[in-house]
Amino acid sequence: MLECWPLHCLGTHCLEIVNCSVATYNVSVPNQSGQDLTAAQRQILYEQGTEPPFSSSLNDAKQAGVYVTADTNWPVFHSDDKFDSGSGWPSFTKPINPQAVVLKPDNSHGLGRTEVVSADSGAHLGHVFADGPEPTGQRYCINGLALKFISQEE
Repeated sequence: MLECWPLHCLGTHCLEIVNCSVATYNVSVPNQSGQDLTAAQRQILYEQGTEPPFSSSLNDAKQAGVYVTADTNWPVFHSDDKFDSGSGWPSFTKPINPQAVVLKPDNSHGLGRTEVVSADSGAHLGHVFADGPEPTGQRYCINGLALKFISQEE
């Protein structure tokens, strides 16, 4: 169990962190409305796109740290909750905090799915499925291009 830190702020945005600390992570300088994003990142974040499976280096990342949104550096997932789902996308059992993301019904493409969006910017991150490991039984299947990884060492 990591040290607890009750509140994390990025500018005017604050997020309560439960059961972990991001106090040692350098996530204090957010992007400004998606500046410095690639065209592929913009397509995923703002047009609900999906990257090809196994295309993100974050899929195999094993280092300790925090995953933040690529557009605003909003903390959304922790490496402690990451697992290899075999799906080809970075997968997590839960968000860093329930308030970090918003879940929305997604019936696009004739599929009944649940979309995962950033609670900060509303940007599309991926989808959540009820086929993950215990204890949550959830698999947050997230586009690597929607994320940035902040190492615990930084």
